[in-house]
Amino acid sequence: MNSKPKLKVEKVVLAYSGGLDTSVIVPWLKENYGSEVICFCADVGQGDEDLSKLEDKALASGASKFVIHNMKEEFAADYLFPLLRSGAVYERKYLLGTSVARPLIAKHLVDVAHEVSADAIAHGATGKGNDQVRFELTIMALDPRLKVIAPWREWEIRSREDAIEYAAKHNVPVTATVKSIYSRDSNLWHLSHEGGLLENPWNEPEEQMYQVSASPEYAPDEPAYVEIEFDSGTPVAINSEKMSPANIITYLNKLGGANGIGRVNLVENRLVGMKSHGIYETPGGTILFYAHNELESLVLDRETIHFKDIVALKYAELTYNGLWFTPLREALDAFVDSTQGPVTGSVRLKLFKGNIISAGCKSKLSLYREDFATFGQEDVYDQSDAEGFIHLYGLSLKVRALNDLPIAGMNLPKPDYSRFKRD
Repeated sequence: MNSKPKLKVEKVVLAYSGGLDTSVIVPWLKENYGSEVICFCADVGQGDEDLSKLEDKALASGASKFVIHNMKEEFAADYLFPLLRSGAVYERKYLLGTSVARPLIAKHLVDVAHEVSADAIAHGATGKGNDQVRFELTIMALDPRLKVIAPWREWEIRSREDAIEYAAKHNVPVTATVKSIYSRDSNLWHLSHEGGLLENPWNEPEEQMYQVSASPEYAPDEPAYVEIEFDSGTPVAINSEKMSPANIITYLNKLGGANGIGRVNLVENRLVGMKSHGIYETPGGTILFYAHNELESLVLDRETIHFKDIVALKYAELTYNGLWFTPLREALDAFVDSTQGPVTGSVRLKLFKGNIISAGCKSKLSLYREDFATFGQEDVYDQSDAEGFIHLYGLSLKVRALNDLPIAGMNLPKPDYSRFKRD
């Protein structure tokens, strides 16, 4: 248990989901800090959860007030689509569904704290995970005057059984049981799964665990086609129908999920230093990333694409590590924005049993020219020019060979270059 003296807190805004952990945090804050507790719920597209019931539950747990913000469109337009435009993918697989939601939630926590004149914010992230960092760095960036309370770093509750016992003792209405297997995080972009048999990465995930995507083996036997229109790197229409950012993602989640798209099995490196194993379902995001990459390959030049891939790695790292509200992320966004003007056009994809297959790409700003690419048009590309280019491009290799230097990674007899040597 943390032995540091308690902060003096009069009013605290709690990031509240209505789950077991945040439900018991309400009476715990009142008991240990003597503070008034305002519960804040962020609607970031959790799905079918009935958020309307949370107010009664929060008040019954001891909160003085319940606040909920519908943030789905803001999440899609200001967080998910910039992430998409950047191309950021963490450790080759993870489309950052949990990571990118945390700065938005924390931003609204700060806003609510200002509205109700609270002097502290509390969250239910554990002391072993990434979310504590993401929440607290955002709070620090937006209003460092606010105090932060992280019960998991202080209290003596160490298990779900402990939490259930504490809830019963304080008459907190919870429905959790000790038989719950997986820890999940859900929002408009993805659904994640951790714990249970996933704690051993040798175990194959059980099919009944998945909730968003169909098994590829049992997906429809006929492919589904979808056409996505982009304007300056931002998705604006599906099959020629204009949609809002959140509705685009919702539509593609349903379509991709039905066709087994977007499952990821990943052992990742947490910011705090340990590895974790999780399963992610991100059907709509997977489709959008694929389509966006296809269009970029048509309209961006080689040097821009290659450098943008480097920027994407850093963008993913910043997002994962909770550094969204930083000058560097803003600077990277400025670079990304400067590349996205030509990323305007349409991509047609075929979805089939977990696979995404390109079926067409077009743009008025395309850099692809059939007359440049064809082998028959010497007035556009003179093939004889290639000989001089190859001699110059390979000059360093030729010099290395003439100096009898070994070829890296090859244990071969050296050829006789004596005929090239001067007398």
